Amino acid sequence: MFYAVIMSFIIGYVAIVFEHPLKLDKTVPALIMAALCWAFVSLGHLDLPEGHIAHHGAGHAHDYYKDVLNPTLLHHIGKTAEILIFLIGAMTIVELVDLHKGFSAITDRIKTTKKSTMLWMITPLAFFLSATLDNLACTIVLVSLLRRLVPVKEERIYFIGLAVVAANAGGAWSPIGDVTTTMLWIGSKISTTGLIINLLIPSIVCAIIPTFLMSRMPYMKGEITIPEDQKEDKHANKKVAGSTIMLIAGLSGLVFVPIFKVVTHLPPYIGMMFSLGVVWLISEYLHPDEEFEDKHHYSAHNALSRIEMSSILFFLGILMAVASLESMGVLKDLALAMDAAIPNRDIVIGVLGLGSALIDNVPLVAAAMGMYTEPMDDKLWHFLAYSAGTGGSMLIIGSAAGVAAMGMEKIDFMWYLRKIAWLALVGFLAGAAVFLLLYPVIHG
Repeated sequence: MFYAVIMSFIIGYVAIVFEHPLKLDKTVPALIMAALCWAFVSLGHLDLPEGHIAHHGAGHAHDYYKDVLNPTLLHHIGKTAEILIFLIGAMTIVELVDLHKGFSAITDRIKTTKKSTMLWMITPLAFFLSATLDNLACTIVLVSLLRRLVPVKEERIYFIGLAVVAANAGGAWSPIGDVTTTMLWIGSKISTTGLIINLLIPSIVCAIIPTFLMSRMPYMKGEITIPEDQKEDKHANKKVAGSTIMLIAGLSGLVFVPIFKVVTHLPPYIGMMFSLGVVWLISEYLHPDEEFEDKHHYSAHNALSRIEMSSILFFLGILMAVASLESMGVLKDLALAMDAAIPNRDIVIGVLGLGSALIDNVPLVAAAMGMYTEPMDDKLWHFLAYSAGTGGSMLIIGSAAGVAAMGMEKIDFMWYLRKIAWLALVGFLAGAAVFLLLYPVIHG
């Protein structure tokens, strides 16, 4: 059954990669893959040692499911639900702000139509916004902004691809910018000051190098295309009362989430639930239009209907499939094997970072935290925070930010692999080299 789980994951992953040639929505193989992986995990536990049931009684196998497998499954679905609730809350807040034309206050101030200039504006915005919110919420906000700034999808996805790279780089140097840095921070492996001092410059390099390279590409020459015949709905050019209030409320709600986490030590999705409730409350009493028939357009119910549920289900499938590998100890065994085979731990951590593009970085970091016993702010923990945080940019399903962008904009896996992956790899390697060179300088 062990190999059945591995094969199910590989086949499902390949189906996701080739969703366009197969003409199959990526959510379908993700859900089937997750269900099959857990089914084989469950069936694998039937292979008890010979004479086990005869010795312990026929009911012992049932007790095993009740006491071991079910709690494991509930643990993983709980961790996955945390991310999904967070994602739904953030997407709803962003949609509410967008319905009230709140982002116009930002987009109306961006006058440039030159592609390269726009690119250099998006990178620092994604980098620092990710460190303040987190890379997932940051990507959701940026996708909404870019839909207004770059109307043509064929041009927009380049900006979104780079925004994912910059958001992951920005999240790596902040204890609340990425789930892996948060794990290390809560686990007393890193301090806030130590993380910023050691990773800020490498993270900037990781974002700047891909931006520079992309700005030199032929597709970044010239002006952003604004279709003349683009038809806008009847609300598009209408002045909406309360748009600034909704923008402030929405962004404040998102910024409040990490603050709530620091103060209460509760998971981020609890803070997101509170923020969504407050923003929803504000939207109920704004009354942007006097006409009754228009009020539904600005309601939270309409915002919820605009969320791509297929991307939520895709997230569910991917995370639960990876969780099945974690539950079998595959990821930890792999990490231990690499540590035994490779004498240099910098290389081991770098390989784990590359691996985070293929497999979720959360279980990889969890495995590393269980393997090593180095003290707080050791070089190993800082390099792990950088590698796990930025390595996922190399594949679009390698990070929460990438999965969110893929779901919202229907970005093709193979397109991202051809156009963005090499930029992310160069940025990752450049930032890693800067970290390894600067570390002895910073620490004398």
